Amino acid sequence: MRAVSLAFGFGVLIGCSTLASAQGGNWPKTLTLSTASPGGVYYIYGEGVARILTDKLGIPVNALPTQGPVHNVKLVESGGAQLGLITMGVGLQGWNGAGDWTGGQRFRKMRALFPMYDTPFQVVVLKRSGISTLAQLEQKRIGVGPRAGTGGTYVPVMMKVLGIAAQISNGSFANMASELFAGGYHAIVTLTGAPMPAIQELGANEPITFISLSSEQRDTIRKALPELSISTIPARTYPSLDKDYITVGLFNFAVAGADLPDDVAYNVVKAIHENQTRLAKIHPTGRETLPQNVDKNTFLPFHPGAARYYREIGIAIPANLVPAK
Repeated sequence: MRAVSLAFGFGVLIGCSTLASAQGGNWPKTLTLSTASPGGVYYIYGEGVARILTDKLGIPVNALPTQGPVHNVKLVESGGAQLGLITMGVGLQGWNGAGDWTGGQRFRKMRALFPMYDTPFQVVVLKRSGISTLAQLEQKRIGVGPRAGTGGTYVPVMMKVLGIAAQISNGSFANMASELFAGGYHAIVTLTGAPMPAIQELGANEPITFISLSSEQRDTIRKALPELSISTIPARTYPSLDKDYITVGLFNFAVAGADLPDDVAYNVVKAIHENQTRLAKIHPTGRETLPQNVDKNTFLPFHPGAARYYREIGIAIPANLVPAK
């Protein structure tokens, strides 16, 4: 029995190393995928992606907790992570050097791999607070998530555009629910995938209310921030959400550094799309990780390995989005 076990273990090791070497001798021994703060959807989704890739690529893929998309753009740029999860709004700011966080630097080493899911703007309060409109958050303390996350980047701008002077607080997604319960926050106001674990935790312990944007507020935000689009959280995504929640949002993409070998990028994208059902079981947002959603990216060059995969399955990528490496 021991001999059989040893033989099996040796076979697994040989199989993994053979897969990597068969795909190309320039494959890295490991990959790092930058995600976000525990308690948020990126963290769960990213861990799921890392598990799938580890299984299918035959090399360890490690999910790295981070502050979110801004941090991930910087990590991919510096080589601190080979893969990262970003919202396209933050990606656009980084690409153009337009966001305050960029300091005017253009972050142009990232390449698009595969579409993830939509990130809707969500506003949640405790029902007992009596708050029913965004205007009532004037001078109230709101939790928006990590400073380098999508909420930390966009919510301050969105509130300013709407003329609401809320007190912005940053922190991990995992602490949001406890801060709201303890009275440290009057509301959670952020952009993240749905359902968000911290909001699920809230609703499981106490009645909550979702504050909606008016159509005029949506128009005002999109005029100032045209990278945002109309987004919908379907009714019952959260148990307390009894009707569709119409809001604004940003799509998310997985990205890689431009120097990631083409065969690696190809196999990353192939593994995710061919195991999309498994990803959707890890978190419902995985249902949106579909090849046809590549059209949500209009500016970021695709990695040549990713473009090769999409061409093979009959999805056209605009020529201007597949430049030479």
